[in-house]
Amino acid sequence: MTYALLFLAGALLCNAIPHLAAGLRGEAFPTPFASPPGKGLSSPLLNFLWGAANLSLGVYLLGPLADAEPRWGRAAVAAGFIAIGLYLAHHFGKVTAERER
Repeated sequence: MTYALLFLAGALLCNAIPHLAAGLRGEAFPTPFASPPGKGLSSPLLNFLWGAANLSLGVYLLGPLADAEPRWGRAAVAAGFIAIGLYLAHHFGKVTAERER
């Protein structure tokens, strides 16, 4: 269970980046609260709040890292970060391409 939580922490930390960046730049960006979810655009304020929530929960979930074997704990966080990053890059690449048509 510890490694699953660390994987989730990595995913949340990665997901926080684009939402915080969009919100802080004052740009709209898709969130799960948009219509349609994950494709429509949400306001910069909502993106900032969603990014801050992801960051906060991701940092909180790093707590079990102290209980994990160091190498495997860091690997679990990295795997979550990379897995969600690959998925989101692919997903938002398609969303952007559809929007540009």
